[in-house]
Amino acid sequence: MRKIVFTEGAPRPIGPYSQAVCVDGWLFISGQIPLDPKTNSIAEGDFKERVRRVLENIRAIVEAAGGSLENVVKVTVYLKDISRFSEFNEVYERFFSNSPPARSVVGVAELPRNAELEVDATAWIERC
Repeated sequence: MRKIVFTEGAPRPIGPYSQAVCVDGWLFISGQIPLDPKTNSIAEGDFKERVRRVLENIRAIVEAAGGSLENVVKVTVYLKDISRFSEFNEVYERFFSNSPPARSVVGVAELPRNAELEVDATAWIERC
């Protein structure tokens, strides 16, 4: 069974995709850039604030599906400036301090809306 997940707590998609799709307990969360869900514009603030915004968006989507960040099993991070890896980790570890998920971090040349980062995730939520 395939279920589309949507929440006002995360930005509306800026293209033809869903915030997340749940299939047989697996929640596939689309890449999140630091969009403020109230304005659908890039969040204000410094890099760390934008990392926080992305992770808050992911948390909102996971919670809308009936889970928590504890259900996240895999994260992929795309950074325009890989030298910000340490700054990213400072914020990330606040969200995933207990049993962090598997993760990949990739340096990229460009992202939608000229964002500095994008993060996607996969979670296991038995009844999503």
